[in-house]
Order: sequence, then structure tokens, then C-alpha cells
Amino acid sequence: MPVLSPRSLLIFSSLSLFAACGGGAAPEGAPGAGAPGGGMPPMPVETVTLATRPVEQTTEYIATLKSRRSTTIQPQVEGFLTRIAVRSGDTVRQGAVLFEVDSAPQQAGLASLESTRAVRQAELEYAQQELKRTQALYTAGAVSQREQAQAETAARTAEAALKALDEQLRQSKTELGYYRVTAPTNGIVGDIPVRVGDRVTRATILTTVDENDALEAYVSVPVQQATQLKVGLPARIVDEQGKVIATNPITFVSPTVEPTQTVLAKAAIVDGRGTFRANQFVRVQLVWSSAPGVTVPLTAVTRINGQYFAYVVEGQGSETVARQKAVTVGPLVGNDYVVLDGLNAGDRLITGGVQKIGDGAPVMVGGPGAPAAPPAEQKAS
Repeated sequence: MPVLSPRSLLIFSSLSLFAACGGGAAPEGAPGAGAPGGGMPPMPVETVTLATRPVEQTTEYIATLKSRRSTTIQPQVEGFLTRIAVRSGDTVRQGAVLFEVDSAPQQAGLASLESTRAVRQAELEYAQQELKRTQALYTAGAVSQREQAQAETAARTAEAALKALDEQLRQSKTELGYYRVTAPTNGIVGDIPVRVGDRVTRATILTTVDENDALEAYVSVPVQQATQLKVGLPARIVDEQGKVIATNPITFVSPTVEPTQTVLAKAAIVDGRGTFRANQFVRVQLVWSSAPGVTVPLTAVTRINGQYFAYVVEGQGSETVARQKAVTVGPLVGNDYVVLDGLNAGDRLITGGVQKIGDGAPVMVGGPGAPAAPPAEQKAS
């Protein structure tokens, strides 16, 4: 066994005495010391007190916007397309020229009729002169009554022939106007599937003209919910974030069921006019009813194995703890869930700090609206 020197014996004795006096324990209140009683310190959380408010019962559908003044443009004559005066997307006024079809044969026929009219006009003038001369001779007794009657008949025949030709000319000019296809209403030109040089018939679709200021939302509602449909029901058009863009009432409910087992409802677009386009798809919420209910923020609810949970504060003063409650939620209203069961008005819902707590954990309410802590006393310098 090694022999210790007097200096080593003195150091060893001092260390033994320090350990026996508890020198290894941290003093109370020093950094690293546990909370009194060894419990978890309360976690600061934010809370809101739940209250009832009007909650709407809504269902969202995908609707199609259709123009009440949508016209399919087709020619009234056959021939080769010689001019396209517009482009897709152009805004046109009623009567504006859209297309022109080759009208050379029709113009040639019209010119022929106009030449024939000159002949008929000359024949009528000659027949009228002969009638006057015959009447004068008949009065003088130089011609018979039969000759006078023949002259009158010739004049009336020439006049009738001229009128018939004038009618042909009027019809030919009207048909010539059909070779210029014009816009029947104000609107926006749709797709143009034809090209210059194409031969078109009366069945050829040249384009469409839609007026976006006269739109209707076509909503197909499943027949199971059709009993709730009625004229005047609010229909809201919302964006991708659920923000309301326009609200218009239902103006028509179909009395029949479609082959897809849906019922067609229409809402005329008055609010938001000029914002949408024909054939546009939009999200529409039908507001069935409104009743008092409780809602909770989306961020205050957690989902575990398909079940929704929320934390509420129980207790008063320094003895407040978090309690986990199973809740049944309904549809989203904005950024809030509608609570169907599990929470009531007056409950103090924890909305901030949920990730740091568990059931029964002590908490310290310090959310928005909580009284601020008193300022610390300043030490005298």
C-alpha cells in the first residue's frame, strides 16, 4: 500500500469533510434547480371564450355561367368565304359585319333583273301611250270598243309585269344582303373555326356572339337536396380561398329531374356583372338556412386517428390546467369549424400554444386581451 505524504493527507481530509456537509447540492433558487415540489412549470397559452353566433348551413357546387344572349352564327346562303372581318374575343355591336360570302353570282343575277326592268318599264310606257291614243280615237268614234278594251288590257298587263319584276328585284337585293353575315346582338365573338376560302352552307357554324352582361349561373343540385330549393335562395360565388365575390338569388328551379338525377337551378348574375365570362366554371355556395351555433378556429383543432380534439382551460388563478375534449365538427365557415358536439358557449378554448401542452398540463393564460404582468421593481442604484 503506498504511503501518502502529509500534504496529500490534508487535501484528502478536506474533500471528505466538504462532501459530508452536502457541498455537491445546488442552492435553492440557483440555475438548474427544479420547481417547488418538482412539478412542471405552467405553459403560457392564448385563449378565447366561445360564444354563439349565426351559423349558415351551406353546400358548395360547381356551376357553369351561361349567357342569356348567346347566339350561334350560321350563314343563310351557300358559297365560298371571302372575308372574315373579326377575330375571336372582339367586342362587336349589333349590325357589325362579321363575315362575307362570295356574292358574284347573286350580283350578276341582280344586274340581269335590273336590265330587264328597263325593258318592262319601256313596255309599260308604250302601253299607256297606246291606251291614251285609243281612248281619244274611241271618243271620236274612230275605233271600236273592242280595240279600246284591248289597249286597256295591254296597259294593265305591262304594269303587272313591271310590278312582278320589282318584287323579284327586292327579293334578290334582300338575298344579296345575306352574303354579308352581321352580328344580331352586342357581344363578344367566340371561336372562329372557319377560314377564308372555305365553302360554307346554311348548316356551317361560323362563330358565336355572347353578351357577358346577361349571364346566369347553372347549378345542378342532387335530387336528395332538391326539396330545399326555392326561388330567392341566396347563391354565393366564391373564389379559391372561399371569399365571397358576388351574391345573387335563385331565379329559376326546374320542375323536372335531369337524367343525371339532379335538378337545375339558375341564378341571374346581377351582383358581379362584368366580372365573369360566358361558359366559365365557378364555385357556388347555396345558403340553405341560418341558426345560432358555436365555431372554433381551424388552428385550435387537432385530428388524431380520425377524431377531432380541442383543449379548454379549467380552473381559476394559478390552478388552471388544460383539458383535452373530443369534438364533432361540421363544415368550414371561412377559417372556422362549426362545432356540432363537445364544446359549449362559455368554454375557454386554447388557441395558441396547443403543441406544447397535454391533457392536465398546468397552463398560464396569456393570450390576446389578458391583463399584462405588472412591471418589475427597479433596484436602487
